[in-house]
Amino acid sequence: MTTTHNPSYPLIKRGATAVLLLAGLSLSACSEDVSNVQMNTITSVATTHQVKSQTVPANYVTSGAVTSDHRVSISSRLSGYIRDLNVREGDSVKAGQILVRVDPTDAKQALIQAEADLADAKADMQRYEELVQAGAVTPQQADKAKLRFDVAASQVKQARNQLSYAEVRSPVDGVVVEKRLSQGDLASPGIPLLTLEDPTSLLVETYVSESFVSRIHEGDTVDLEIPSLKQIFPGVIRQVVQAADPVSHQFLVKIALTASKDIHPGMFAQAKFHVGERAALFIPTSAVLTRSGLSNVYIVDAQGLAQYRMVRLSNTMGDNVEVLAGLHAGDTIAWAGNPALKSGMKVASGNVSGNGK
Repeated sequence: MTTTHNPSYPLIKRGATAVLLLAGLSLSACSEDVSNVQMNTITSVATTHQVKSQTVPANYVTSGAVTSDHRVSISSRLSGYIRDLNVREGDSVKAGQILVRVDPTDAKQALIQAEADLADAKADMQRYEELVQAGAVTPQQADKAKLRFDVAASQVKQARNQLSYAEVRSPVDGVVVEKRLSQGDLASPGIPLLTLEDPTSLLVETYVSESFVSRIHEGDTVDLEIPSLKQIFPGVIRQVVQAADPVSHQFLVKIALTASKDIHPGMFAQAKFHVGERAALFIPTSAVLTRSGLSNVYIVDAQGLAQYRMVRLSNTMGDNVEVLAGLHAGDTIAWAGNPALKSGMKVASGNVSGNGK
């Protein structure tokens, strides 16, 4: 028995498949049309609101850090080994409190020598005064003895001052923020031992782009947010350094911050500068639907039908939220429909919202 191959069979099969697909799509389209027609016959009574453009303050936000306006570096004026250094980072100190004691042996020896020279000079001065009265020496020779006594007295005073430097005291009330040497280390004049900061005199230091620095002035008020405290504090611009960083082309701005027991130097801060006005769109927060982490609203199109639209939101102001994308001035939105709003429903306004401000 011979089998005959029909070359037109694949074409017939593909043609039949195409017909079936077209039929399926036609049925699906018809089904959607019927669904839309059915949805259009349902009227939802909803609250509507026409989106309008509003003028709001324009803000420029930068990040910075809390610092102390009064920072003191503590060093010894005497050379010697450190005998006592009992403070550490984070300790609060009072003005006049002894922070460091340096070995005073050399300073004591210098004072003893100076006092001995003073005693010798005093004896010479008294002897020359007697000789002048006796006519044995000239007054000029007695003046030289008096001058030597004055120099010796000055050296004694200097030696006593040096000995007093063996105890290093705090010049201010503050907090120890840095400790560079420890007990047993050699202290040298001018080499920092400790760093203190005054926690009652605080600043926020931040950098401002050259595009905005012309709109920022000393004395302007600034909103300062400390994210870790979840609070906003008032600040006043104290200084705008009129020289940009050569690499970043940004300007250093120092903002005075009212002291608080919860604010400490080193905290992260954000500064919100008021640099003018801008146009913004606001809608009631009750109109926003959140699904799968996305924000959406229903808008009413030209035919009065509800359409589902995704929007991008920003800051809230009372009962309203700013829309950054997804809506335009003049759009009408709807919510709180009865029955519940769905795309394609006719919308009847049961309540008209205010201007959203």
